Amino acid sequence: MKVTPLCFGTMTYGSKKWRQWVLEEDDAQPFFRRALEHGINFFDTADMYSVGVCEEITGRALKKYGPSREKLVIATKVFNAMGDDPNERGLSRKHIIHSIDASLRRLGTDYVDLYIIHRFDYQTPIEETIQALHDVVKAGKALYLGASSMHAYQFAKMLYTARNMGVTRFVSMQNHYNLVYREEEREMIPLCREEGIAVTPWSPLARGFLAGNRRPGDFGDTIRAKTDDYGQKLYFQTSDFKVVERLTEIAKNRGVSNARVALAWLLQQRGMTSAIIGASKLEQLDDLVVALDLKLDDGELKALAEPYQPHPVLGHT
Repeated sequence: MKVTPLCFGTMTYGSKKWRQWVLEEDDAQPFFRRALEHGINFFDTADMYSVGVCEEITGRALKKYGPSREKLVIATKVFNAMGDDPNERGLSRKHIIHSIDASLRRLGTDYVDLYIIHRFDYQTPIEETIQALHDVVKAGKALYLGASSMHAYQFAKMLYTARNMGVTRFVSMQNHYNLVYREEEREMIPLCREEGIAVTPWSPLARGFLAGNRRPGDFGDTIRAKTDDYGQKLYFQTSDFKVVERLTEIAKNRGVSNARVALAWLLQQRGMTSAIIGASKLEQLDDLVVALDLKLDDGELKALAEPYQPHPVLGHT
């Protein structure tokens, strides 16, 4: 399956009841149209985004503005809680089989191209999860399987288990990777290169942190910066700001935005397949697409890498 080097992430679109910074349907639709106009064919959503509303908006927008279904690559995810019942979460057979049907109804499609496990489930045997996912593929409800943030040893066990069982294996890893979180370079990315797994990182701009408008004291001026509790836990180390300082210096020398340089850096790293981008302003989306044409030289790549300091594992929950 062929995907564009940028994947349009849709978490920003849904219901403000879920997150204050989310754009609702009328405001969201122009972003899908613009992404398609830019030639993006890869769209990523999840059942948990706005508790299903995001999938509904994504499905309607792609039907309205998109080309024929076979020209689109649609990914969604399963794992996170979709209700209060203990069976409405995780990677049990019961939840997977129910969730794929619910996602397809919301998306208004007969199948998804890529069905992703959103996180690793410590409570469900790997064999149960692998068999249920294989059955989803055999039923024609998903064409390929992907995984998201987990430890490399866990992903290795899942790949081995699928091979040992003779069932559908994962073809992609959607992991947390950007200039201020590079721990994936130690184990996960080398594993993916070795196993031929597509790497499609989430948050290549560190939830906006790399734009250079965040502050240690009050987090920044935007609604998302001030209310994004999850992002505040991931970043804001002293060394993170040093990385942004170096990034800003190179961006100014180039006469381009921080975001464009940060995305160009990620796309030039070994093993990258498609970076998942999001936008709350159309000019942000336009700027990120242009990053495809920006090639950083060896000196710039080295300068951007130098300030990084090791982090604890982040983004697996």
